[in-house]
Amino acid sequence: MLCEYEEPRARFREQEVKDTIVVFGSARIKSAEESQELLATALAAGDPIATARGKQAVRSARFYEDTRELSRRLTEWSLGLRKPKAPQRFLVCTGGGPGIMEAANRGAADVEGGRSVGLGISLPFEEQVNKWVDPDLGFEFHYFFMRKYWFMYLAKALVIMPGGFGTLDEMCEVLTLRQTRKVTKPLPMVLYGSDYWDAVLDVEAMIEWGTVAPGDRQLMHRSDSVDDTFDFLTNALDPKKEPA
Repeated sequence: MLCEYEEPRARFREQEVKDTIVVFGSARIKSAEESQELLATALAAGDPIATARGKQAVRSARFYEDTRELSRRLTEWSLGLRKPKAPQRFLVCTGGGPGIMEAANRGAADVEGGRSVGLGISLPFEEQVNKWVDPDLGFEFHYFFMRKYWFMYLAKALVIMPGGFGTLDEMCEVLTLRQTRKVTKPLPMVLYGSDYWDAVLDVEAMIEWGTVAPGDRQLMHRSDSVDDTFDFLTNALDPKKEPA
């Protein structure tokens, strides 16, 4: 446990990483190109089960492409903030795996000089951090709680893309920390993809049942476009608004 605290701390300090924009989301969502290939192969084989999975992949692929584009734009914006010879201010940070995580790291790598962080986790069904993570900023954790610590410690904003149990776990932990004021720093948080999240997370029902407060709606900004998300985050993170 101590190693998983000390090594990241030393490497982040060495690499001058102080602020991150964390992106959570499914490891299973594929790029548009890969999804179309899967569907074409399934249709050619006449396999109805594979065809259904291919259509499902194509349906979700927009989230991969939106994540990549958002990450590219945020990285480009972040690099534009720095003074000559200064380090990149805000780095995209993911869980380092495939799917949405890969898309975010890949988007950062699309920008010349863009860097991103990958906080991987040792799992039997997942490879090491994806190839788009900066080599000096790729980690592999054994303990989930230490990985979550480093997600939160450096985070200045979060984007929650559609995901499964892991994404829900990460999102709910962040919401709990903010709701209970264990985390009090400004932390703009975007829930991306209304068609998905309206079906998965019914906050209005929780409010009606009295299990969360009406004001808890303000903990998340809902978005369905890269433009809106980019504008929301860059406005919230504008260094000019920081206290002197």
